Amino acid sequence: MRGYPRAVKSALEKARDSALLAVEVYNKPAVKFKSGGYITLMVIAWTSLFHAIFLKRNCKPFFKKPSGRYVKVDGDHKYWELEECLRQYYQDDTGNPVRKNLEFFVPLRNKIEHRSMPELDPNIFGECQAMLFNFDEMIEKEFGKKYCIRESLSFSLQLFPSSESLVAAVKSNPATKPIAEFIQRFRSTVSPEILESGKYSFKAFLVQVANHPSANSPAIQFLHYDKLTDEQKKKVSHLVAMIKLKQVPVLNLHTMKAGEVVKMGQSGLGNPKVLRGTRHVDKISMYTHTCCWRKYNIRPSKGSNNPWETDPRYCIYDDLYKGYGYTKEWVSFLIEELKDDAKFRALYGKST
Repeated sequence: MRGYPRAVKSALEKARDSALLAVEVYNKPAVKFKSGGYITLMVIAWTSLFHAIFLKRNCKPFFKKPSGRYVKVDGDHKYWELEECLRQYYQDDTGNPVRKNLEFFVPLRNKIEHRSMPELDPNIFGECQAMLFNFDEMIEKEFGKKYCIRESLSFSLQLFPSSESLVAAVKSNPATKPIAEFIQRFRSTVSPEILESGKYSFKAFLVQVANHPSANSPAIQFLHYDKLTDEQKKKVSHLVAMIKLKQVPVLNLHTMKAGEVVKMGQSGLGNPKVLRGTRHVDKISMYTHTCCWRKYNIRPSKGSNNPWETDPRYCIYDDLYKGYGYTKEWVSFLIEELKDDAKFRALYGKST
């Protein structure tokens, strides 16, 4: 790495090592925490790569205080995290598929860091593979081909991977539901153009063919679709149409509207009535429900700039319909909480 300052070389070396470790973890058959380990290490790799790029450009990737002085933690400068690196590198280019791919992994890493959920691995393979390809292309773009890691990697031996859908994964392990809902919710916000881009999610199909007559021909080759002739594209499209699995996206798995929550909650409590003024009314009403989601902070108020910041155990934001869906766990939670008359009265700040 001659010609670069020590700080640049150190950051670039850390980036390459982290990426190689990520692939090693993912390809080990005995490892069940594949995606979790891979994503954590690749986030480190990408963050270090951006640091190397900024340092090469004589831009210090450190957080600053309003006074202009650098933030320090235990005496060291506080480096930009990946989310800030993306803002600084891409600026106003919010539709870049590489950026969208990384924005998918920033919150996902936090959600799966302490969980092992192999059921979801097949469903995010495309994004994981694109994350690696994009990494190597970024190295080549910013530092040159000699620093790429592609020569250190080879195809891993494969058994037929699971084609289990997100819905099936949730049924086999209900603990995956919050993460599955996040994946569906994030993908629903991505434009069709970006979803179709190989830089956001790498899609491929492996077709077993008869052995080639030449013993020296490679066993596996990547053919880039945009480099095929028109005749070859027709053949490939026909082949894909024959073997393509139909995927039906399901948004906000098993969620319900506020009205349904109120009905189920009231029924779950045994349809109790409370005295309001001179009338007896249902204990759980729409107003009661509003008081509850505010008290337990499961979603932001109407008009929030960040409507998606919900507690995914209980509430999911639907960007298409600009509304919220609530989970069965939320209904169960409300029933347990509102069995306690003291907690019910506390919602209104007075006796009822």
